[in-house]
Amino acid sequence: MSSSEGISKITKIDGGLLRKMIICGTNALVADKARINSLNVFPVPDGDTGTNMSLTALAAAREVAKLADDADIFVVSKAAANGALRGGRGNSGVIFSQLFRGFSKALEGLTEIGTKEIAAAFEQASKTAYKAVMRPQEGTILTVGRHMAEVSARYARATDDIGAFAREVIAQGHVMLKRTPEMLPVLKQAGVVDSGGDGLMVFLGGAMEGIHAQNPQIIEDDSSTQELSEDFSALANINPEDITFGYCTEFFINVQNFSEANQIGFIEYLETVGDSVALVADDEIVKIHVHTDNPGAVMEKAMLHGPLSSIKIDNMRLQHHNATSSSEATSTEPRKHIGVVAICSGDGFKEIFLGLGADCIIEGGQTMNPSAEDIAKAVANVNADNVIVLPNNKNIILAAEQAVHLCEQQNVSIIASKTMPQGIAALMNYLPEESFAGNIEDMKAALSDVCTGQVTIAVRDTELDGQIVYEGDYIGILDGKIVCSCNNISTASKELLDKMMKVYGDIITIFAGANAEEGQTAEIEEYIAQNFPKCEATTAHGGQTVYNYIFSTE
Repeated sequence: MSSSEGISKITKIDGGLLRKMIICGTNALVADKARINSLNVFPVPDGDTGTNMSLTALAAAREVAKLADDADIFVVSKAAANGALRGGRGNSGVIFSQLFRGFSKALEGLTEIGTKEIAAAFEQASKTAYKAVMRPQEGTILTVGRHMAEVSARYARATDDIGAFAREVIAQGHVMLKRTPEMLPVLKQAGVVDSGGDGLMVFLGGAMEGIHAQNPQIIEDDSSTQELSEDFSALANINPEDITFGYCTEFFINVQNFSEANQIGFIEYLETVGDSVALVADDEIVKIHVHTDNPGAVMEKAMLHGPLSSIKIDNMRLQHHNATSSSEATSTEPRKHIGVVAICSGDGFKEIFLGLGADCIIEGGQTMNPSAEDIAKAVANVNADNVIVLPNNKNIILAAEQAVHLCEQQNVSIIASKTMPQGIAALMNYLPEESFAGNIEDMKAALSDVCTGQVTIAVRDTELDGQIVYEGDYIGILDGKIVCSCNNISTASKELLDKMMKVYGDIITIFAGANAEEGQTAEIEEYIAQNFPKCEATTAHGGQTVYNYIFSTE
């Protein structure tokens, strides 16, 4: 506010004032995150924009809160940037962190800033954020940030009053925010502005209020207390030195009249790839048990005889410890050439990824995206020189790429898997004895061989991808696009499968979620058997919470 409104004019911001502004901006985001989440066009809870941005800002605010009131402005900005970098979650959060980073770069060597320096910092922030995104899209937080950077240079020449300057620049930011639906048809169709741009405006509005705040304190977000866990696959009662083959693998082959010759031949095969072999067959089903180092190869061989169900894989070898384990304990393990970190949700998916060779699982995704620091810590706890990360969610890829910059001791590569079935396909092509570069190439190539379908309940009304969706509807999502919507889960599943089978139709896997009912699953299995008799179908327990069913076809 101006002096005429009873508040003295401020022409400079020092470290202490910037610290207050960051805390107030963060508090504004935390308070408004639910409304920002509601702007998300896609009607699935996936660690929404408001949540991701508020958690990213909280990571920045916690770092600046540790500093003294008289800390240098560059020290404050750098602490905020480092906190945001490590705490960046989801695409919106990572881009937000890059705005912090660019802003800080422009303050190096300064002790205080005025309107001209702020304008230069806005410009650097925008440039840094654009560089962080491989394919920048207009009509997003990037556009809003760039527009404010452009107009701030003009306003900085007109006034040295930071309050007046801030009001004008923020007003222009809102003008551009209102125009985002004109740039992105999906926003116009849904009748909303860009949620990331909205979140940026909320933060800057709160920061402006912080100019005159008195000793603000961080308002913690309940969701920020949720912890993502890492699982390093342990059957603690087994001595790893006694284990020849690491993965206890069990499943059923749904095949009638499995001949004695087939039984003998399959047992002979199992004995070449593992031990503790057991095969029990009756007229309609065959149960397999084997300890092996390559469950994927065993299941592929079994699928030559019939579709699989009730897949269960346990990693028996204590190769890696939980993140709470001491470095002394992990140092006794020989260092590997390659390790794998996978991000997934659901106990069934966790076991599948471990069984296929993942060394560390971060339990996250959808409703709770891991931060860049979460991923970097998991990588550091893998005792390997080279580490492959499988994000398995499109909203985690940017955070994973950000995590690479936090990993100084290891060579890290991100396989941009957007779904858990894609991650499984990539891991099926993982050969730890081969070169790091060769594995990266083979695993990336495998992503395009998989089609992913998901069935869930819509959490908001929307119109998207030509589909009118109402809250509470069951929706079918095919490779990220809504393809059907109705009030019945069986109908939605069948319509989705029909569309999936037009893309790939040789092999299909049903991953049943935590809320899937046996009767529904059986109905889906019967539908596949009747309508796609030549397709090899397998049912596995995924245990995921957001999606009732995840289907993959190859």
